[in-house]
Amino acid sequence: MEIVDLRRKDWRSEERLRFVAERGSIISEEFEEKVREIIAEVKRRGDEALIEFTERFDGVKLTKETIEVPKEELKRAYESIGEEVRKAIEVAHERIRAFHKEQVERSFLKEEEGILLGQRVIPLERVGVYVPGGTAAYPSTVLMNVVPAVVAGVREIIMVTPKPNPYTLAAAYVSGVSRVFRIGGAQAVAALAFGTETVPKVDKVVGPGNVYVALAKRLLFGVVDIDMVAGPSEVLVIADETARPDWVASDLLSQAEHDELSASILVTPSEKLAREVKEEVNRLLSELPRKEIAEKSINRFGTIFVTEDLIQACEVANLIAPEHLEVITEDPLALLPYIKHAGAVFLGEYTTEPLGDYVLGPNHTLPTGGTARFFSPLGVYDFVKRSSILYVSRRGFEKVAGFAEILATAEGLEAHRLAVRIRRR
Repeated sequence: MEIVDLRRKDWRSEERLRFVAERGSIISEEFEEKVREIIAEVKRRGDEALIEFTERFDGVKLTKETIEVPKEELKRAYESIGEEVRKAIEVAHERIRAFHKEQVERSFLKEEEGILLGQRVIPLERVGVYVPGGTAAYPSTVLMNVVPAVVAGVREIIMVTPKPNPYTLAAAYVSGVSRVFRIGGAQAVAALAFGTETVPKVDKVVGPGNVYVALAKRLLFGVVDIDMVAGPSEVLVIADETARPDWVASDLLSQAEHDELSASILVTPSEKLAREVKEEVNRLLSELPRKEIAEKSINRFGTIFVTEDLIQACEVANLIAPEHLEVITEDPLALLPYIKHAGAVFLGEYTTEPLGDYVLGPNHTLPTGGTARFFSPLGVYDFVKRSSILYVSRRGFEKVAGFAEILATAEGLEAHRLAVRIRRR
């Protein structure tokens, strides 16, 4: 990991800091052109294109009859996994469900002198959930993306995942997935957006994926709604001299093992902690089964920034706007007012990010690549739409019609004015 000193007035212009903060824009035009081609082929040829791309990119031969995973296979997967994993999935499911039930929005109507105004909150009818299926199994991703949709009242949930495994299928069974398809990549997102002979068209696509998936979601936004353009995972840890170096290092590596493009960042006013954490990262790396992936991530994006104090550390965090922000300091709650931009904030030395990934309850589908400045975590609110309700009686009409006429005239829209005036006569 590279140690960078930010204890100077022009720290915001530091090259390494800008590199880390702007890593969300590393997607190249080369990828975009390829994704556009895949989308066009799926739109034109449907299942035929899905089968071709699945064999080419995932090495799996499908037919129209085998694209979908039989419903009974989900139950078999649930019954086949060990009792400990099954229990863990069920506990996580209940905690995630309990948290997200607090997010449910209500419809309302308000009456005032002959005018009835309100809002209806209506669940989406059908959503698609993308679950990665490359180098690891992700039952937690299934739970985090499906449970809020179920709580919101979505009628049909379509899951797509390349090379489904028993753990993700078991999580799909527990959480209430309607149908599962053995497809991934940009082609799966396109299939959900347009629909094919086998895969139904959805109203919204949610869930993380690789660069091809992120680009496909971005390019298809408007054809279908999306949650966010999620890139590689990242964690930023703010720590002071009270933090244990091995604990901080393990938290940094928990993100590095996700992906070669993941970012692990420490921001601290303690030079001593910076050196010790770097040593611990190098030591612990050698013990990881996914060492090769984590090492590439650490070598490319792993960075330790040394600041003047913890307030500057918060300013650095706000500039980067990380997906996960851990605060491991003597008084972590004292820093919360200074933190503006983060997907999720983990306060205290025992609140390690992996707990949030699996069992605490808040959603782990979070904005990445600096988009925490304007995106929020996935939630129940992502699976509903709102309709305004308006009713006006004669009494209410007389109360506001004159003002509407004045504004219509000011805007030069005569038919608007006439629609009101004709009723006043």
